[in-house]
Amino acid sequence: MIDQQSPFGSLRDQLLDAAEAFAGSPVAVSGILAGLVDDVDRALREKLEIFPVCHHSPASASAMVRRLREKQPKVIYLELCQDLQPLLTELRNCRLPVAVQAFATDLDGFPKSWAPLSVVAPITEASAEYQAIAYALETPGVELVLVDRSTDHVFQWAPKEEAKERKEEAGLHGDAVGVEIGDLRPRFAELEEHLLHHGKVRHWSEWWDQYVEQPLSGADYDTYRQVMVLIGSLFRRLTPDGDRLAADEDRERYMWTRMREHLAAGGADPGDCLYVCGAFHAASRVEQFGIDSTAPYTISPRTGTKWLYGLIPSSHSAIEAQFGLAQGSVSIAAATWAKTLTRTKLAPFRLAGQKGGRKRAAKLPPPKADEAPADRLTGFLSRPPALDALDEAELLGWCVDIVRLARRNGYLASTADAIAVFETSILLAGMRNRARPTPYDFQDAAVTCIEKDVVPGRRDVRRLCEILLGGDRVGEVGYDALPPLARNVYDRLAPLGLDLSKRTIQRALVDLGAQPELVPCSDLLWMLRYLLPDDAVRPIMGERGLGERSIQESWDLAFGKHQRSIIELGYEGVTIEQVLEQRLRRSVWDPKATAAVALAAVEDAVLFLGSRRVADELGERAVELLAAERGVDDAPEVLRRIRRLLAYYRANEPELPAWCEAFVTTGYAHYCTLLPTAFVDDDTGVRQVGAMLGFLFTMESLALALGCDRAQLELAVRQSHPEAPAKVALLWAAHTQLGLLTMADLRARCDDLLANPLVIPSFPQYIMGFIHAMEPAPALSGFVVEVISKAFGRLPDNVLLPWLPKLITTLRSGAADLVPVLVREAGRTFPGSLPAVDSWVPPWSARPVPASSVAAPVASGPVAELLVGHPAACDGVAGLLGCEGEWRDPAGGGADGGAAREVSALLA
Repeated sequence: MIDQQSPFGSLRDQLLDAAEAFAGSPVAVSGILAGLVDDVDRALREKLEIFPVCHHSPASASAMVRRLREKQPKVIYLELCQDLQPLLTELRNCRLPVAVQAFATDLDGFPKSWAPLSVVAPITEASAEYQAIAYALETPGVELVLVDRSTDHVFQWAPKEEAKERKEEAGLHGDAVGVEIGDLRPRFAELEEHLLHHGKVRHWSEWWDQYVEQPLSGADYDTYRQVMVLIGSLFRRLTPDGDRLAADEDRERYMWTRMREHLAAGGADPGDCLYVCGAFHAASRVEQFGIDSTAPYTISPRTGTKWLYGLIPSSHSAIEAQFGLAQGSVSIAAATWAKTLTRTKLAPFRLAGQKGGRKRAAKLPPPKADEAPADRLTGFLSRPPALDALDEAELLGWCVDIVRLARRNGYLASTADAIAVFETSILLAGMRNRARPTPYDFQDAAVTCIEKDVVPGRRDVRRLCEILLGGDRVGEVGYDALPPLARNVYDRLAPLGLDLSKRTIQRALVDLGAQPELVPCSDLLWMLRYLLPDDAVRPIMGERGLGERSIQESWDLAFGKHQRSIIELGYEGVTIEQVLEQRLRRSVWDPKATAAVALAAVEDAVLFLGSRRVADELGERAVELLAAERGVDDAPEVLRRIRRLLAYYRANEPELPAWCEAFVTTGYAHYCTLLPTAFVDDDTGVRQVGAMLGFLFTMESLALALGCDRAQLELAVRQSHPEAPAKVALLWAAHTQLGLLTMADLRARCDDLLANPLVIPSFPQYIMGFIHAMEPAPALSGFVVEVISKAFGRLPDNVLLPWLPKLITTLRSGAADLVPVLVREAGRTFPGSLPAVDSWVPPWSARPVPASSVAAPVASGPVAELLVGHPAACDGVAGLLGCEGEWRDPAGGGADGGAAREVSALLA
């Protein structure tokens, strides 16, 4: 309660009287209004001066600059994770905005599903915390102490649902949890809706700018401080009880405990200290509030999670997406900050060596003595806000520039549109009780007057207004503030002669034949291609495969845009090779890893690392995973990758690695065991069964050489009894490959299917099975062409035409990768010209035997006479040989007569 000597006693009485008159009797609203004044009085009477702020608020930043110059505190307590303090000195090497980050991948004490954990605290120049940091680091004898809970406690205290449902890909911050000073927004949904409705604004950022930011931009320190605590108290008292409020109260207990410990250890005078915190926490009501409190509080120990720290680039849009601000609000705040500095001639604090921005401020004047706070709330709340006069020059400049920018982006804008935007801005401001149009009014007016039904370019008018008012400023982490891995990457790519810090896409041309010294750069770019997002390192020309290496390469590099990804690689290792090796090992030892994943890791290890040791280790893991698998969903991928690896090792190594031999023998036994079940399982597709047979037949020679038994495959095929048409056809092909079914019998079975009208609707499924049979038996490709050709030739039109769409969709969905093989075989089978079609005879058709016009020659001579004279011996030999025939009587009677005629003819 407020005592009689408090400067806020009169205000408290006025609010109580107003509440009673409004409600007719004292009710809960009177307690809330009285509590607001009590909170303000309590915060101002605290010995340790509390400076309430709102995150990324120009009014808070300008008030901070003025207060630091007046008070010149010796100790600044800042609401920021205490383990982030060593990073603050690295801000000198950066261009704001950037974010201070804590990162963890190896979790101990948290669920593994939460990995990776990331905490970011974005910092902009138009923020009170940056002004406090710059003042403390650049002023001799000033100590900066971060007092908020550690990053480990952020996740210890976070609601479990909130930790699970983190936002994905929120700009440059990714899925990181944001830590900010001054989370000042109503947590009571009805209150925010009420404020937006009666304020005639669309979103919270616009309401804050109109009713808090602008009135406080030129206010004195006491007014600013009391109003901010009042707003924080209002939002706090209307916050529903829950996990979030409990976590906030734990943070307040933590911070006050840390500050009392620091004061007791260092002996600093509380009058020379300043506590910078969010306005929400300035109105705290926990029992540990104040440096004179004796309420105990035990801080829970940190988990065993190892945290890594660094700086990552941030941007205005990333901050807006991270904390739910309106699009363009941070850019507008930056423009307001620059305008405030120009109007008030205020010199902000800056870190020495900071990239961009203004020069370092001048020396500090002598500090002023603190005066007792007076009641400024009564006057602020009782009088209407001062309306700024219309700045026609500024508004005209905006209107002309937005029309020029719109024309550059394809809009048919003219001078008339500029006049319309000017008048509409003034009209909207008047409707919203503003004498001076704000950037939000101008933005709405520009959208109304310029934007048409279709956006001609990539940017709409709202985005053009954001660009005009300052744009999406993106920060940059300097070379000296980068982790060792990132600096190593920049150093190793220096021979390319590119400025990798630029945010534009740069083209790198690498001629490995003429410049062999660029080979290490090429190797590094391929590794970065594997580790970074796709558009960070993109090959335009050149490729790298097993046994393949391009002579010339062309790359599009966007390192400046993806600096955050490169920095976070530095949290995983010291070099790119180490990170890649760890990622490959992590992928194969993941609980969800499969044999196909392990084979892909082996291939990547060969391609990018060139390490036989790592490849053999990953290959041994692939053998273990294959033996443990109970399904065959990845059989096509396994077959494709093991074929490629075997071809590579046979061409480049004197002998196969031991793990390859073990993989073949294990896979042979594994797939033989699962084959009968896969044939009858409805959940196993024909493509998977075909890949299993492809592994068994194509690896058969190597498997038998390594000690496998072919009888195992024959038994597996004989035990298979599928019912699905596609799998039945696949089984017939397997029988043909094993010699259990002749090609003539297979052709006869297909002819019977085409002759059966009940089977015709499902015949595309049989064709699908035969097409997949080309994987284990490539020689069947000609037979598949024959079967499809017979179907087209024999089926009538009334059956064939409804049947064709089903055939096409079946081939497209189930055998898209094998259709090109079928097309090539058809090209070799059918004639290449149209005239040749008329005389073309299919190779599978029976060819007629031409009748001979020449009589068979008649044997003559002593041998013929001997055989004719003694036919029994010849008949006995023919019987033994299985030959059939009949005796031909020599022409012209006996042998002598025939011979005489031949001689006579010859002589004639």
